[in-house]
Amino acid sequence: MSENLDKSNINDAGKSNDSEQDLGGAVEGSDEALDKRIKPGSPSPQRVQRPHSSPPRFVTVEELLETAKGVTNMALAHEIAVNGEFRIKPVELPEDSLEKRVKDIVHKAFWDCLSTQLSEDPPTYDHAIKLVGEIKQTLLSFLLPGHTRLRNQITEVLDLDLIKQEAENGALDISKLAEFIIGMMGTLCAPARDEEVKKLKDIKEIVPLFRAIFSVLDLMKVDMANFAVTSIRPHLMQQSVEYERKKFQELLEKQPNSLDFVTQWLEEASDDLMNQKYKNSLPAAGGAAASGDATMLSPVAVQNYAYLKLLKWDHLQRPFPETVLMDQSRFQELQLQLEQLTILGAVLLVTFNMAAPGVSSQADFAEKLKMIVKILLTDMHLPSFHLKDALTTIGEKVCVEVSSCLSLCGFTPFTTDQETVLKGQIQAVASPEDPIRRIMDSRILTFLETYLASGHQKPFPTVPGGLGPIQKELEEVAIKFVRLVNYNKMVFSPYYDAVLSKLIPWRPTEGTQFKGFRSLKELLWI
Repeated sequence: MSENLDKSNINDAGKSNDSEQDLGGAVEGSDEALDKRIKPGSPSPQRVQRPHSSPPRFVTVEELLETAKGVTNMALAHEIAVNGEFRIKPVELPEDSLEKRVKDIVHKAFWDCLSTQLSEDPPTYDHAIKLVGEIKQTLLSFLLPGHTRLRNQITEVLDLDLIKQEAENGALDISKLAEFIIGMMGTLCAPARDEEVKKLKDIKEIVPLFRAIFSVLDLMKVDMANFAVTSIRPHLMQQSVEYERKKFQELLEKQPNSLDFVTQWLEEASDDLMNQKYKNSLPAAGGAAASGDATMLSPVAVQNYAYLKLLKWDHLQRPFPETVLMDQSRFQELQLQLEQLTILGAVLLVTFNMAAPGVSSQADFAEKLKMIVKILLTDMHLPSFHLKDALTTIGEKVCVEVSSCLSLCGFTPFTTDQETVLKGQIQAVASPEDPIRRIMDSRILTFLETYLASGHQKPFPTVPGGLGPIQKELEEVAIKFVRLVNYNKMVFSPYYDAVLSKLIPWRPTEGTQFKGFRSLKELLWI
């Protein structure tokens, strides 16, 4: 009843091989799962202000569909490889949507037709036998190659030719077939589905029973699809770099301007870095001019700086570079986390500077104060969040906690003037131009840049002064950031080198080229 019943988007989840078609089949329909990763307030990566490059080229509908399919498959492979928590979820249509209303009407019509056939005298089993055939194929799709005994049992008991003969002779026992099907479902289902399968045994009427069986089978298909994804992930992780690069190359051949924003991104990073180096190399009064090598840029340095610029990206106004577009939501998430850490670090820094040294050195109090501020900054990413109001509340709460700690430690509590000064300094952090906030932001980026340049060697580089209270959170963000960057480098480094070779003069020397990793496992530290 494939035309009548809404089945899972995963048709052959139990079959996984190395082919691109089977990978697409195993995770077909999971675009919705990918879309949910992007926050509702996130801007759509629409292309605006495209740099003038290749002339426009007309494409056919077939070419467009083929390109879209290639991008989708590349995005799915990337998501599975990068996101260890990737899961396929059942499709849930909105209650008031047209699609759900049409689906409900079609389902009701089908089940009413089945009920009418079974109520006839003698009963007509045409639809019922078709359902049994679909259930048989679904159960067989759950089996692994070694499940020979179960395969034989299903084939023998659910023999459609024999069932048709029994129906024609009035000897068909639907209840007995349903009992076998439920038992086999209990054998093949995941432990999480045991309760749903158990409830099937309490349904006595045939039509509601078949309807419930298909509902549970749809859930089992999703479970099997996730099992297939988990099973192929190690293999996919070994092949994902070549696969993504191949797919992007195919896209680039069809759309030659697919590196326009990458070129612009790297060019800006190169110019910014060159300006910084030039300023740093200017001679002091009476000093000698710097040599040409002092301002020489390496491709790796430009790439690393370009990745840092993604953490300060204006997603509303600027298109994201094409090669990191699949990770845009992840970079947005990191950007929000770093903004929160900057505010948190600035608040703690001004607080501990105002408090007595003995208070700031107490680990328990420092951790408690950090948790209080973090909780009050939890909704910082929401449009309804007002930083000034939150910092006012934080200032009040911090003063109470600090005064209480000072009293317990035998120090003189804050005076009214001291509390006023501290609240004012905390409220000033709301401005991006606040000196304390700018210092924290600069030091955080310096730490990330140092860690990225170190090639993820452990231990972490020394945390700059003032970042000690947020060191743990900062290191967690650094790990996520460097993982994204290193994976992206492995896939797209050849394209970056090609672009940079036209933008900057450089001589390949030891340490200037991205050396890659022996395996993706090493890259992701798994």
